[in-house]
Amino acid sequence: MTEKSIGGLISGRAADHPGRVLVTDHRTGEQLTASELDRRSNRLSRVFGRLGVGTDDLVTVALPTSIEFVVACAAVWKCGATPQPLAPDLGTDERAVVERVARPALVVGAPPVDESLPCWPTGAVAPTSVPTGPVEDRWASSWKAPTSSGSTGTPKVVAATAPARFDPDAAAPAFLPRSAVALVTGPMWHSATFTYAFRGLMTDHSLVLADPLDVAALPAVVAEHRVTWMMLTPHQIHRLVRSDTARRSRADLDSLETVLHLGAPCPEADKRALIDLVGARRVVEIYAGSESNGLTMIDGVDWLRHPGSVGRPLGDTELCIRRADGSRAEPGEIGEIWMRRSGGTRYRYLGADSHRDAAGWDTLGDIGVVDDDGWLHIVDRRTRVVTCGTTDIYPTRLEQGIVGHPAVRDAVVYGARARNGDPRLCAVVDIGDAQVGRHTVAAFTRAHLAAHCATGTITVRRAPVRNAAGKVRRSSLPATVAAVAET
Repeated sequence: MTEKSIGGLISGRAADHPGRVLVTDHRTGEQLTASELDRRSNRLSRVFGRLGVGTDDLVTVALPTSIEFVVACAAVWKCGATPQPLAPDLGTDERAVVERVARPALVVGAPPVDESLPCWPTGAVAPTSVPTGPVEDRWASSWKAPTSSGSTGTPKVVAATAPARFDPDAAAPAFLPRSAVALVTGPMWHSATFTYAFRGLMTDHSLVLADPLDVAALPAVVAEHRVTWMMLTPHQIHRLVRSDTARRSRADLDSLETVLHLGAPCPEADKRALIDLVGARRVVEIYAGSESNGLTMIDGVDWLRHPGSVGRPLGDTELCIRRADGSRAEPGEIGEIWMRRSGGTRYRYLGADSHRDAAGWDTLGDIGVVDDDGWLHIVDRRTRVVTCGTTDIYPTRLEQGIVGHPAVRDAVVYGARARNGDPRLCAVVDIGDAQVGRHTVAAFTRAHLAAHCATGTITVRRAPVRNAAGKVRRSSLPATVAAVAET
C-alpha cells in the first residue's frame, strides 16, 4: 500500500474500526477509541491552527504520559506540524536552551520559560463549538523532533528527516509485529518510547499506559491486558528480576511475544535473569540513538552465545570502531563506535552540529569493541571515561558491579576532581527500602571503586537516581569534591 499521512492513518483506523480501544491508561482506567482519537484530534487541530500552528512548524508537547499526550500529538500532525516532545519537568536553564533552538509555534502542557511563546496548558479543553469533522490532509516534512536525553549535557533537538507519512501495512519497526498490544513503560516524551508507541498506532497496535516506576506491578498489568510486547530500560529490568512479584508471576507474562530493551548496557546477571523469566526467544536488545544513524540487534538466543553483546548491524547499517586518530580499530580493540546507513541521514540537529563525516559515517560518542565475528559490545560513553594515572576507567562497568549487591537498586558512578586536581571516583547509590545500613553500602561501594582509583564522595540514598526514562543528568553532578566524603 502507498504511504499515507499520519493524520490520514489515524482517520483510517477510525473509519475501519471506530469502537476499537486504541489507548488504555491502566493507572486511571481511562480509554480512548479510534473514533474518539480522530474526533478529538480534529477539534484540537483546529484550535491549534487558530493559535498560529501551520505546516512544518514545531510544537512543543511537554505533557506527562497520558491520553492527553496522544491526542495532542495527533492534533499537531493534523496541522501539518511536527511534535517536539519534551519532559514537562525539564530544568529551567535546559528548557530555555531548547526553546531558543526550537522556536516552537506553540507549547502544549507545562508553560514555557519564554513567556512570549503561545501556550495551550495541561488539561485545557477545546470548546465544544469547534467542529470535530474531517480536516484538510496535511503532513510535515519531519514527523518528529524529540530531544536527546541530555544525560551528558544540554539536550539537543533531533529533527527526523522522514516526513509524517507511513505505509500502514509495514511493520513498525521490522523487529516488532505489525499487530500488538503494547505496554508503554516509559515516558512518552522520551525519544524511544515516543517512536515505538506512535509508529505502532499507525499500524495495528493498541497501547496500555503504565507507571514506569512501579516495575513490580508490570506482570499483573501484562496479564490483565494480554500485552504482547513491552520495552524496558536496563534499570527497569534490574528491578523486575529482583522483584518477588515477578518470580511468583511467571504465568502472568505468558502473553508476551517480545520484550525489547535498549538505552544502556544491561548487566549480564540481569539479562540472564530476564531470559530465565520470559524465555530467550522473546528478548530483543537494540542499540541505537535518537538520531537513528544506525542500529544493531541481538535476541536472547544469540546473546547466550555472545554474552554482553548488543548485536550486529541491522538492515542497511554499517559499523566500524575507530581509534582516537580516526583509523579503523582491529577486532577486540576498544574505540569509538561509528555507523552509517544507506539512503542518507535520518536526522538533523537544531542548533548543533553532528559528527558526521563526508562519507556519511556518524558517531554518538559511545565507545565499544567488536569481536572477531562482528558482534558489538558497548563499553561506555566517551565523555564518561575517567583517566586515573595512565589508565582509562569505565564507570558503566563499575556501576554494574555495584548493583550486584543485593541491597542496591541502582548506582551512578562518575569522575570528579579533588581540590588539588587529582582524579576521584564518586558514586550515588540507591538502596530503595532495603533493610541495610547506609554505611554498609557506602563501604562496599568505596571498596569497589578504590580498586580502580582514589575515591571521593559516596552518596547512599533511598530515592531513584535516574528519571523515568532511565537517564541521569550528569551535568548536575559535582565536578569538584572533597578527598573523601560520605553522605
